[in-house]
Amino acid sequence: MHFEFSPEDEAFRQEVRQFFQESVSREVAHYGFEGAHPVPRDVLRTWQKTLHARGWGAPHWPQEFGGTGWSAIRKHIFLEELVNADGLDYGWQGTHMMAPVVIAFGNQWQQETFLPPLLAGDVFWCQGFSEPNSGSDLASLKTRAELDEAGTHYIVNGQKIWTSDAKIADWGFFLVRTDATVKPQRGISFLLIDMKTPGITVRPIVSIDGGDGLAEVFLENVRVPKENLVGEPGMGWTYAKYLLEKERTSSAFIYFNKRELEKAKAIARHETVDGVPLLETPAFARRVGEIETDILALEWSVLRVLAQESFRDNLDAVVSTLKVRGSELQQRVTELQVDALGPRALRFFDHGPGRLGHEHVSSEWDDLWPAYVPGRSNMYFFQRAATIYGGAREVQKNIIAKLAFGL
Repeated sequence: MHFEFSPEDEAFRQEVRQFFQESVSREVAHYGFEGAHPVPRDVLRTWQKTLHARGWGAPHWPQEFGGTGWSAIRKHIFLEELVNADGLDYGWQGTHMMAPVVIAFGNQWQQETFLPPLLAGDVFWCQGFSEPNSGSDLASLKTRAELDEAGTHYIVNGQKIWTSDAKIADWGFFLVRTDATVKPQRGISFLLIDMKTPGITVRPIVSIDGGDGLAEVFLENVRVPKENLVGEPGMGWTYAKYLLEKERTSSAFIYFNKRELEKAKAIARHETVDGVPLLETPAFARRVGEIETDILALEWSVLRVLAQESFRDNLDAVVSTLKVRGSELQQRVTELQVDALGPRALRFFDHGPGRLGHEHVSSEWDDLWPAYVPGRSNMYFFQRAATIYGGAREVQKNIIAKLAFGL
């Protein structure tokens, strides 16, 4: 089986790599390397404008909407080089999740209104899917959207939780129930909501890693123009599944896993046990080898999906398989880093006064804290949720059992 990239694709890789070497600022790399979240708006905005100026602001969009027209393999190469350069994938919620739905199912007004500001880095989006009692069982969501008497606005009431980027978002795309009389999946619609609308309350959630990139969102009699409903009423469930197919390989987090393994190996080359580099000790080297082999196998699976080899008839099962394996590797590779650092892994990234994590460490300690230390514990704790967010592991395994094995 041949897994080499073509000479043309390798030349493209060098072009992308050179661009990132010249364009990724120290500030961007700081957040890309240490994984602190949420990234400040001004950092994200500046970075997106840099990408947009190069014509790479949304590589996966169709060309007519400002995308690149790249093949799936070139998108893969671009994202791999982006992650390796410690760059930032701007506005994931907007560019990767909201935009594909608006492009595929939205009307011309929605496309012209919402896509250009996103591409230019001027507007940030959040995702309002999960609810306190509707996470893995998303079809049971309770947030209601009812037309007012004039038929011009939806009145939205309900609560969302684990809403990514709500703290910095200008707009949000929400799954809401517009019809309670039909099958649960058929009564859900896809609604775009201005986060400055009266009646919206955002309460950040400080997670175990010290970040507050997630939030609770309360909606009380929020008035949303009828024209902000994407596509047809009752089709929100279908649109959410469409997102899954569009981002079928991102759930493997292959770029993240490869980068973080290299960081673990770099740490293990510097950390010693009885004068021997940790990477050369049999027990640790075996763990590295096992994870590296599993990542390589996962990467080949991703490339096969990108090449669309025989997976079209059972895509949901493939997506779930990539999600399970990718999320488990996220946990294993960050655990490897923390184990390699030992007690020094306890140094948190400083999220600021009053936040979880240690305060700034003075320069007199710099020799004791190599550059690879900050952020490793934060990343480790954040990735404890990798097997939950985006579809819990148990739910994914049920999907695999049903679709792949007929159980």
